[in-house]
Amino acid sequence: MAKLRNIVVLVLCSLFFVQTRAEIAFKGAWVATVANIDWPSAQAIGNTQAQQSEMLFILDSLSAIGINAIILQVRPTADALYDSPYEPVSHWLTGTQGAWGEQIVWDPLDWTIEKAHERGMEVHVWLNPYRVNLVTMDTSKLAPDHLMRQHPNWFWCYNKQWYFDPGLDITREWICTIVHDIIERYPIQAIHMDDYFYPYPVAKLPLPDEETFAKYPRDFDNIQDWRRNNVNMAIEEISAAVHECRDDVEFGISPFGVWRNASVDSTGSATQAGITNYDDLYADIRLWIQKGWIDYVLPQLYWEIGKKVADYQTLAHWWANEVRGTNCKLYIGMAPYRLEGAKHTTPWGQGNEISRQMRLNRTIPEISGECFYSTRPLLRNPRGVCDTIAEFYKK
Repeated sequence: MAKLRNIVVLVLCSLFFVQTRAEIAFKGAWVATVANIDWPSAQAIGNTQAQQSEMLFILDSLSAIGINAIILQVRPTADALYDSPYEPVSHWLTGTQGAWGEQIVWDPLDWTIEKAHERGMEVHVWLNPYRVNLVTMDTSKLAPDHLMRQHPNWFWCYNKQWYFDPGLDITREWICTIVHDIIERYPIQAIHMDDYFYPYPVAKLPLPDEETFAKYPRDFDNIQDWRRNNVNMAIEEISAAVHECRDDVEFGISPFGVWRNASVDSTGSATQAGITNYDDLYADIRLWIQKGWIDYVLPQLYWEIGKKVADYQTLAHWWANEVRGTNCKLYIGMAPYRLEGAKHTTPWGQGNEISRQMRLNRTIPEISGECFYSTRPLLRNPRGVCDTIAEFYKK
């Protein structure tokens, strides 16, 4: 009988441990500015008072449900939603790239940091390293002093979008200059980059970098390996730039959710993703974790539990295995936007998929954070997701 009681106690202790030990310390939300996705709204373009009012609403609303960090996009297209001495003010903020018009000249980043910190919230500054425009952006409307006008040979075009050429040393140097400037002038908690390294492939359209490869092969004879090395060098140098400025600033990456499929690499995940970081975006996230170049990894697991080609549970465990034994923290990127308008015939329309995923996260010790994409759809509270998050974060 005593033995049975001991077994019962051990089981109960184990259950308690599962429920409490996966402490979620980072509780974040992305605030996307590109195309006015989250902030400022299209209606607030060029209106400082309206923009400040919208940001206060975002911060107060997120804080109310337990969010303790925002990831604010301040460099969406080689422009700036902050006071940059290097790149033009974003047209997503003012209406015209490089021109304030009648809007009050202010520093949105400095102001937002102050307001976020007053609410006990971290600010992670989100930069897109290579992208210059979206397909919908007319490059004739780039600011007169935009870098692409000054040095057109630093860039190439793919699928009607312009990018810094990752194969050039000057590209890495420029990004590091931007990082140095931000860290030295703003009391931020992290530099953050997402999944936009080399562009997502479009059908069979080849990347226009053969000429750069021929000119600067760096001892590589395989262009795919050369592309990965270009991004590897960028990440290593950005990491050094971050940490030589301030010890208390982190460098985080939010990659596409699949590193590589097991069908092409036995160490990859049991997935069937049509695109992967390693093979298509030339982003070897695993290497960055192993080398200690990034302080946290935040994979975008925007699929449901049980999805055949990319199962949330399978991927959460795969990424947990990758950070185990390293100094790299694991946060999980989640997709409450998929709850909006979801048909009852899909997993996102049945119950609350985010709730199921949050429960799963707490059974995986390596997961120490969650982040939600993105703020505007999150705060519309589809399927009561805000109430769910608030309840989890009260525990």
